[in-house]
Amino acid sequence: MADQLGPHFDDGGDVLLIEAQAVLARRPYHWAKAHLILSALRHRAAELGDRARYVTAEHYRDVLIPLRDSGESLSVVNPTSWGSRALVQELGLKILPSRGFVSSEEFFSSWVQGKKPGSLKLENYYRHWRDASGVLMEGSQPAGGQYNYDHDNRQPPPKGAANLGLPAPWKPVEDEIDAQVREDLTKWSREGKITLLGREGPRRFAATRQEALAALADFVETRLMDFGPFEDASLTGDDVMAHSMLSIPLNLGLLHPQEVIDACVNAYDQGKAPLGSVEAIVRQIAGWRDWVWHLYWHLGEDYVQKSNYLDAHVDLPQQFWDLDGENVSAKCMSHVLKSVGDTGYAHHIQRLMILGNWSLQRGYNPAHLNDWFIDAFVDGTPWVMPANVIGMSQHADGGLVATKPYSSGGAYINSMSDFCSGCPFNPKVRLGENACPFTAGYWAFLHRVEPRIRGNHRMAQPLAGMRKLADIDAVIEQEAHRTSW
Repeated sequence: MADQLGPHFDDGGDVLLIEAQAVLARRPYHWAKAHLILSALRHRAAELGDRARYVTAEHYRDVLIPLRDSGESLSVVNPTSWGSRALVQELGLKILPSRGFVSSEEFFSSWVQGKKPGSLKLENYYRHWRDASGVLMEGSQPAGGQYNYDHDNRQPPPKGAANLGLPAPWKPVEDEIDAQVREDLTKWSREGKITLLGREGPRRFAATRQEALAALADFVETRLMDFGPFEDASLTGDDVMAHSMLSIPLNLGLLHPQEVIDACVNAYDQGKAPLGSVEAIVRQIAGWRDWVWHLYWHLGEDYVQKSNYLDAHVDLPQQFWDLDGENVSAKCMSHVLKSVGDTGYAHHIQRLMILGNWSLQRGYNPAHLNDWFIDAFVDGTPWVMPANVIGMSQHADGGLVATKPYSSGGAYINSMSDFCSGCPFNPKVRLGENACPFTAGYWAFLHRVEPRIRGNHRMAQPLAGMRKLADIDAVIEQEAHRTSW
């Protein structure tokens, strides 16, 4: 499969790679994502040489059924989506255990057994994995005396800085395979066979094993040191900050998450990276990444469609599909939408506290938003986004994944970024022409969802503050008719 391209998926023998064009035609894909997937597939075929059987077809079935019926012995590592698993099971392929994660499905099943839905929190699972794996442990105790350094990793960006001053992140050099993919996508798009989001640009992310290893080495050497402190910060002039962008090669199967963890822990052991930064990346990979993978299966195939706890039904605005930010006045939203349009990437805080926060406040349909995140982001996969978007970002599952809605006013954005500088809206103002749509939107959101969340003890203080606002009715009216954002 297109997300199983690394050596840990290769058991020898012939390797069948299928370029199924209907997959690209089924839904809109970002230019960068479509290009990356096809480039990675074709590069893998070139690496395998005579061992590769590369077939272009409309559907997977068009290739797999004739091969099966001819008596070919076909095996596949368990795929990463409900649909793909159903397909290989229906066709009777030999299905090998899942790979590409640091914990097995059996490990998660053993941990989750007997637990109530409200206890399936990341921190509980993460500590269980740390204890079992011994990673960043000193005997039975966590390195440094605590499992989680998240509280210390919330530094705002340096005041007045345009960027973090770090070297530019590693970038690949394109070759003739990349050129051919670009030519094919242009042709298919022109013919109306596929719909592409965003803008065409150079490939920015690893598409081969060697490129993935280079990206990993570059991150450990140049940005791991600063990852922890600034992982929640944003700057207009630095869309990467100290983030690794390794989710992309990880989700293509080009890197194994354990080797990323090992490289970062080794840097800590050698005194080349602080514990807070290393623990943060371990928590993101072994904690969050594995956790949302397991939740994808545990929460069920209908999790996305059945989850709309806050009764959100507004359609996504055209600005989300245009991905240019041109008609968006709010500087933070304009910048992030344009950045995603250019690259298919934004780091996690821009996804959660800009795009996700905005969508939550305005009641966008969570299932539609989930699909948009899958389509618009280079690392968006069907298993990654549900717990992230439906659960954590939109609180559409009522608290199975996150303990409270992740929403804030403009004050948070102002403290953790430089976006508010030069913006026509004032993060301190909730009413009037210069009222920040995040600040005003926050209070309007709380008023709208209060009947659903008033029993959440973590929301008691914000709701009490909302009830004391003398101008809450005017704020609600303003936001209901807001046309400029």
